[in-house]
Parts: sequence; structure tokens; C-alpha cells
Amino acid sequence: MKRQAEAWVNSARDDLAVAAAILDREDLTHMVAFHCQQAIEKMMKAVLEEKTGTVPRVHDLITLHGQIEKYMTLSIEDDLLKQLNELYADARYPSHLGLLPKGKPPKELSERMYHLAQELSDTIGKRMA
Repeated sequence: MKRQAEAWVNSARDDLAVAAAILDREDLTHMVAFHCQQAIEKMMKAVLEEKTGTVPRVHDLITLHGQIEKYMTLSIEDDLLKQLNELYADARYPSHLGLLPKGKPPKELSERMYHLAQELSDTIGKRMA
């Protein structure tokens, strides 16, 4: 694996470690979701770095997923990916609506997001090794 691609993978795994460390905290479900979004974004960028040598300056998971599809097929629950995609700016900056239109994600949803991020990290990591 290229050095830069490996750096993306390592950074994604750091985000997953943070998410795992706070996964049981009801008050931090929004931060679990944010770190999961970041982990998925970075893993997808690792694929693009490895395959093309360039990483787009976008944070949109739907766009990134579309770009890596020609290099690897991933089994992703589209609705969950869309929800994670919406979190990028909202988790970083407070808004009058909260993280999502209904506030912070419920613990069950943040756990699903974590499991998706972990699964994608494992899958992409194995395919790039």
C-alpha cells in the first residue's frame, strides 16, 4: 500500500478508536456519528489515493462512494450512508436545529453508524493490504 494511502487508513482507524471509546455515552451520540463519518470518508479517500494517486477535496460520502465503485464494490446501506453524509457540517458546528432535524441521533442509530464504519474499515483495509 502506498504511504499516503496508509496514512489515510491510519487516520480513519484513529476516528474509529475515538468512536469506540465513546460508543456507550448517551450524551455523545453525535460525536460517535461524526467520527464514523470521518472514518468512512478517510477510508474511501485511501482507496482513491491508492488507485489514482489523487484525493478530491470533497467530504460528501455519496460522491466518494461513487468514485471508488470502479475500484471496489462495497455493501452499504444507502439510507445510513445518507444520514452520515448529512452529519459532516452539523456535527462540527452547533445549529438551532441540533445535529439532525430531531436533535442528536439516538444511541441505536449511532451504534449502527459505528458498525457500518467498522465494517467498511475492515473490508477496505483487507482489500488494500
